[in-house]
Amino acid sequence: MDQHSRHPGTQLRQALEARRGLLVPGAGNALAARVIESLGFEAVYLSGAGLTNNFYGMPDLGFVGLEDIARHTAAIRDAVPLPLIVDADTGFGNALNVRHTVRTLERAGANAIQLEDQVMPKKCGHFSGKAVIGQQEMVGKIKAAVDARQHGDFLIIARTDARAIHGLDDALDRARAFAEAGADVTFVEAPTGIDELRRIAAELPVPQVVNIVIGGKTPALPAAEFGAMGFGLVLYANAALQGAVRGMTNALSRLQRDGELPEDPELVATFAERQSLVQKPLFDALDEKYAGS
Repeated sequence: MDQHSRHPGTQLRQALEARRGLLVPGAGNALAARVIESLGFEAVYLSGAGLTNNFYGMPDLGFVGLEDIARHTAAIRDAVPLPLIVDADTGFGNALNVRHTVRTLERAGANAIQLEDQVMPKKCGHFSGKAVIGQQEMVGKIKAAVDARQHGDFLIIARTDARAIHGLDDALDRARAFAEAGADVTFVEAPTGIDELRRIAAELPVPQVVNIVIGGKTPALPAAEFGAMGFGLVLYANAALQGAVRGMTNALSRLQRDGELPEDPELVATFAERQSLVQKPLFDALDEKYAGS
């Protein structure tokens, strides 16, 4: 059976269990997901921060809800066949809300969700001033998520933000408890040094996520080095977004300065590239097919 004939959740599980540092960029919308697919990445992550920044022009402070996430999950699922990991923040409430969140996002096309142990409303993991809920409350949320999923390879990724509040040992204890509760993958957010990264990869029983925020608290190493440590997934949740902001700024600065913008491939995608990404040739063919002879 070839890779593309397997369920995308199964593909994702097998890639993470290999602990080879699977490199996954985040997308804030379906067009970004198309770019990610076109470059040959093996999976895509719907970033809550990216969605909040893109959709509302606001910071990652818990402003998006389940309806926003589900709508964009469905759009990305329709746009690309890649395994899709969805940032579900805190699950939008208690364990019962988490159950509803899992069912909603799995129906929308997610293959994995990330749940975190922050107090609602959450904050970006690399912001200061975070707070976390009790360990047992989070364990209950994970159990609800595991019970709610329909496909056995719909993965539950359990994130803890306790490192910044209670220290690494507490974060590791939480991650172990989350794995015992049924989390397929755990995610200690915002470790601050290579020794901490090595401990996370070595001491926890399930595959691990390392989240590289450009300009954030965690050291940025090549994905191969994270793979050598034993991390399952190397997440660049908002690299595409930060690149897009720089690209927009550069192109529009030239337009403002010169009053015109040349078709310079160093500044802008060509018209043909843009139409290819949005599958204009496919829709042309469908239009001709359904118009009849």
